[in-house]
Amino acid sequence: MRVEAHFGDRIVRCFVDRPRDVNALFAQAVARNAGGEALIDGAERLTWRDLEDSVARGAAGLARRGLGRGDRVALLLGNRKEFVIAWLAAARLGAIVVPLSIRAQGPELAYMLAQCEASAIVHEVELADRLPAPADAPALRTRLAVGECAGSEPFAALIGGDRVDAVVSDEEDTAAILYTSGTTGRPKGAMLTHLGIVHSALHYASTMRLTESDRSIAAVPLSHVTGVIALIATMLRCAGTLILLREFKAVNFMELAARERMTHTVLVPAMVNLCLLAPEFDRFDLSAWRIGGYGGAPMPPATIERCAQKLPRLELMNLYGATETTSPATIMPARFSATHADSVGLTVACGDIVVMDDAGRAVAPGETGELWIGGPMVVRGYWNDPQATAREFTAGYWHSGDLGSIDAEGFVRVFDRKKDLINRGGYKIYSAEVEGVLIAHPAVVEAAVVAKPCPVLGERVHAFVCLRADATADELRAHCAAQLSDYKVPETFTLSRDPLPRNANGKLLKRLLRERAATGVTSAS
Repeated sequence: MRVEAHFGDRIVRCFVDRPRDVNALFAQAVARNAGGEALIDGAERLTWRDLEDSVARGAAGLARRGLGRGDRVALLLGNRKEFVIAWLAAARLGAIVVPLSIRAQGPELAYMLAQCEASAIVHEVELADRLPAPADAPALRTRLAVGECAGSEPFAALIGGDRVDAVVSDEEDTAAILYTSGTTGRPKGAMLTHLGIVHSALHYASTMRLTESDRSIAAVPLSHVTGVIALIATMLRCAGTLILLREFKAVNFMELAARERMTHTVLVPAMVNLCLLAPEFDRFDLSAWRIGGYGGAPMPPATIERCAQKLPRLELMNLYGATETTSPATIMPARFSATHADSVGLTVACGDIVVMDDAGRAVAPGETGELWIGGPMVVRGYWNDPQATAREFTAGYWHSGDLGSIDAEGFVRVFDRKKDLINRGGYKIYSAEVEGVLIAHPAVVEAAVVAKPCPVLGERVHAFVCLRADATADELRAHCAAQLSDYKVPETFTLSRDPLPRNANGKLLKRLLRERAATGVTSAS
């Protein structure tokens, strides 16, 4: 590694030996493993050579439609081969890809497409009715559908007889715009650069020791930063195989993993837990599964223990990051997963995390503050939003909004979002800590803890819980009381078999839950 200057005012550690851009990352994979499997989508199997040919012809098709360097190409696609082909075809021209969640609705899509002035969109046929009217996205001149759809050309028409060579992009050029979740206000378009994507792919592949022999299942949405970076870009780096799963269901995932001899994937803890709890678990041979990355929530110690018993070869690795950090800011080495279950791991090799107080001063090791994250993988800012960029970045460090600490050994802990901290009569309560205890209960699928306004104490603790089996509020309260200080134990509960509300990117809508708790619309018990 060496220190380099980037984006004007940033001094960051970088890998010296690295591909220049996404196209070079792809070209190296093709050169290393041309005849190996690159992509599996149902019955379709593409070698790296096949994928390169489809991408080169797809890029020529985009160029024939007037698309080129800097144009924005939106993808409203699920986990299918066309997502990967379209992304790499756009990159081949120097265009900027804009992945969009297939859960996003019409008004959200109209805003994002207009805000980034997308020139083209590739979409699922079934989602055509969500696309904006021409007047609402005037720059959108090319519409391509996977299948037959009135008003859009078939995506297959792109793949003609001619090919185009890849352009060379500057490392600091924007390669992708990913819209943040928009839990408050409008979503912001984070500008992921070639420099950031390449470094994140190298961080994943080197820490996880991935090679062309690895086979990864994409069970999370490809449109999310985890899908784009932890799965697609990382498989580009190691020249392995990406296996696409349209929708996660535990039994279907395990069947596919066993059949394809999956060695690697990145999931959320609930997915791992659902697999372990499935009655069919022992039917499937998952012995090839070597690396299990997870993030988005703590992994209950009981789940870690069950994994060790059922899948002794599996190395669990906690991952912490965000769209603004181009996925990983920390990775937990597998050897520490059991002994440091309360940590999200160590800062990635080229990254830098500092813990700051409200005045912008670093706190002592082990003390709590806001995590500020720097490094070559941190995005350059938000698309066409200088105010938000100025507010959320300081000299290249992104203000994460997460409260955490770093101990003397460098292990990073994340306690809560700053806005989710509960103040019960002067006692500070991290909702994530209480949620972790609740999730460890065998009847609980997921839990969200929020502040409920109180005229006496200011705030009290309320828990929204999705159950898989019968449990009462008293049982859950007793479960928490055995492990938490009395003031942290939820006093009221909302129990349901329905999933907790999430936005189009799958992020929990705590703002909505806080509103429900504040207005008393909780069915509390």
